[in-house]
Amino acid sequence: MTGAPRERGGRGSRTPAWPEPEAQGGERCGGGWGMSAACAVSRKAQPPLQPRGEKDPPAKAMRRAPRQGPGAEEEGAAPPSGGSNGEAPFCGEQRRQQEPRAPGAKLEAEEERLEREHFRRIINAFRYYGTNMHERVNRTERQFRSLPANQQNLLPQFLLHLDKIRTCIDHNQEILQTIVNDCPHMFENREYKEDQGNGKIMPASTFDMDKLKSTLKQFVRDWSEEGKPERDSCYQPIISEIIKNFPKEKWDFSKVNILVPGAGLGRLAWEIAMLGYACQGNEWSLFMLFSSNFVLNRCSEINSYKLYPWIHQFSNNRRSADQIRPINFPDVDPHNLPPGANFSMTAGDFQEIYSECNTWDCIATCFFIDTAHNVIDYIDTIWKILKPGGIWINLGPLLYHFENLANELSIELSYEDIKNVILQYGFHIELAEEYFQYNSFQYWRAPLPTLQLSDIQDVTGENATKARIPSRPEIMETEMET
Repeated sequence: MTGAPRERGGRGSRTPAWPEPEAQGGERCGGGWGMSAACAVSRKAQPPLQPRGEKDPPAKAMRRAPRQGPGAEEEGAAPPSGGSNGEAPFCGEQRRQQEPRAPGAKLEAEEERLEREHFRRIINAFRYYGTNMHERVNRTERQFRSLPANQQNLLPQFLLHLDKIRTCIDHNQEILQTIVNDCPHMFENREYKEDQGNGKIMPASTFDMDKLKSTLKQFVRDWSEEGKPERDSCYQPIISEIIKNFPKEKWDFSKVNILVPGAGLGRLAWEIAMLGYACQGNEWSLFMLFSSNFVLNRCSEINSYKLYPWIHQFSNNRRSADQIRPINFPDVDPHNLPPGANFSMTAGDFQEIYSECNTWDCIATCFFIDTAHNVIDYIDTIWKILKPGGIWINLGPLLYHFENLANELSIELSYEDIKNVILQYGFHIELAEEYFQYNSFQYWRAPLPTLQLSDIQDVTGENATKARIPSRPEIMETEMET
């Protein structure tokens, strides 16, 4: 199937699993995440597949060593090249090359029809945003007016605040319409006809509207000055690992191929390309793809656009003004890539698109692996497409997206289980860091045996505690074949 992917059921959440922010920002809590990168010893030389003990370091750096002898895969094809004009080419989903196309013209036509139907459905969701949000505000106004007059008089600014939200909704809708105006022509290998529905907007599902509202928040995290602290906490550790493993003294950056699955709005992949590496982002959600195409290819002036990403949040606001606080984007010029930069984006399922063995020098996953129905499938794909000696860098939690969906396959592995699977595949764990933070007494049930009471510090809030596992970088001494 060519063109854009379809989002079926819960699969629309196959994007970086960022926790939802509060209106005023704030720390993530109630869980934990870590950073990891790994390497692999040669399959021929790797030891018997045995679970590792608890004393082994958690994952941070995982490398594939060169493979020798029979069974070693041939070098894969080079990744697609990026644009030369500062724009990021977008490529629609493609089948694995070894899989035959569906037999029969009827099946092919049906696949094409479903693909276009999905494309139009997501565009319709962008256009329906304003109607959906105005209905929400109107419901709030009706409920407020149902209060006794003496209670309404206690809040003389309430209706005025709702009018301000309505103005923000209209502004957001203008931005969303601008985003989808270019969508039919965004893919280099797929052209979609203009909307044939005579501009009629149909009601969108709650699922689609939630995805769209979440995408608006992603603009904050990836392309606004307000999102810089969060970006730095997640992206900089990954970038630092890339620079450490591929220093300019030893590598020609333009020949280091780096893949970023679950790229979201593309900021991490863009930052890597800014350093001179050949980088490709991959994203499954059309909500993210439409938006990243707009930022990367249609925004050329810093802070030239404004959004109101928090107007959907009517609860847990410290001040009414926080709900209508705007953000400007982009905080940088996305076209300001270095000359000759090789940067591109692909649309589609990570496991379906990437099948060429030994293709990538580095794979960087950020808040991604818990989006899998079966995380072992992700590990298997990463193992296959990494070059011998390649690096897999991972950062993110294990908040499995399909855990509570009864009709979806969901294999929820613990961190310990994932680490053992990675090692049994042949990855060599080089470096590890773990961070855990809890907002309740759940730390008593924390799975890591290294947690000590001395690590726990009181924090503001009734019955609130915070536990942190200090960084523990370690280097595995396993010999690697060259």
